[in-house]
Amino acid sequence: MATGKRRSIHTSSGNSGSSGYSGSGPRSSSRMNFRPSNTQQEDRGGTRPTAAPSSIGLILVTMLLHVCKKSLLFDTRLKVAIYCGTIFIVSLIADFIAMPHTYFSRSDNALNQYFVKWGWGWLLSIIVPWVVLTAHTLGCGRRPILLRHLARIILATCAWLIWTKLFNYIETNYGRCLGTRDIHVQSKAKCLQSGRFWSGLDISGHTFILIYSSLILAEEGSSLIGWEGIKDLIMREEHTRSVPTETSTGPLRNLSDNDLGFLKKAHRALTPYLRGLFVAMTLQQLLWDIMLVSTMLYYHIMIEKFLGGTAAIITWYVTYQWWYKLPKIGLPAPGDGLFKYNEIKINPEINARVRRSTLNGINQPRFMGMPIRTIQESSELNSSFRQADLDASVTRG
Repeated sequence: MATGKRRSIHTSSGNSGSSGYSGSGPRSSSRMNFRPSNTQQEDRGGTRPTAAPSSIGLILVTMLLHVCKKSLLFDTRLKVAIYCGTIFIVSLIADFIAMPHTYFSRSDNALNQYFVKWGWGWLLSIIVPWVVLTAHTLGCGRRPILLRHLARIILATCAWLIWTKLFNYIETNYGRCLGTRDIHVQSKAKCLQSGRFWSGLDISGHTFILIYSSLILAEEGSSLIGWEGIKDLIMREEHTRSVPTETSTGPLRNLSDNDLGFLKKAHRALTPYLRGLFVAMTLQQLLWDIMLVSTMLYYHIMIEKFLGGTAAIITWYVTYQWWYKLPKIGLPAPGDGLFKYNEIKINPEINARVRRSTLNGINQPRFMGMPIRTIQESSELNSSFRQADLDASVTRG
């Protein structure tokens, strides 16, 4: 067995002679199986920036906001169906079955006296700052955009006043005083002054304001969907504009440099306040739902509560589901501004083909239960996944 000393495959200037290689410097360096430190690397261009690592506090806040979103941003159409069903069923049961007396059955309870009766004021105390901060940011400080967003709240306040006046008018003018036929006491004020009972259709204003306020909170709170992703959009837009060879295709591409700088400062400064307001909006919406259940159980009859809830739902539908979605003559919807940040771009043709091949691939060959795709299907699937990854930053939050 040979016991000769094995020669090294690496060469250097110090041992070139002893290793039996007498080639020149360039030749010896070309035989190296590692990249020399002084080799000039080609310029491959910059890479996209990444977000800074999240702190523990930010993670906890994100978890809290996630829980709040599950409650406040519940599907409004399903929420409307639940409101209608529970008002009809629970109120009908309460009309025929005596409910046990609790703290909520007293009309002078603190929640009814200080929150429900002043419910619209409590709503405005939260929703006005929310609309101002979001519109100021999304409009990059433009006052006309801010005023158009505030017009939604003004319109909602006018609708609340009109409906409550109408409810009071119907009760006052289409009722009668029980226990007497005297024409001089056939008005609500004189009937009550005489110590008698006025019987009229008392449409529940509490049901109206509780349902309408909850729907407004849900619609306005939807501005937070994708809000956290604006930071990533700004970072990518700044990177794209700093590279001469790249062309911006993101949602912020139409913003000027001044608007982009304003958006960056406003988003960083106002986002903590918006998070706190969103938590307050969630707590208020939960309080309104609790008081709505109390109203169903202890106050008014079924038809009065159902009419009040119907008026609230009709007003919400006409404004938020129809008027604010009109492209030219309508007011801006929550989250509208100089750019779109909460829209998901989906290619339905590719997604439908992926779903068919994945879930309904009856005639498709399979291996170990998984469908075997062609090269074209795999490329389309990867394209859709890459597009979803790009859109994830927009819809984050």
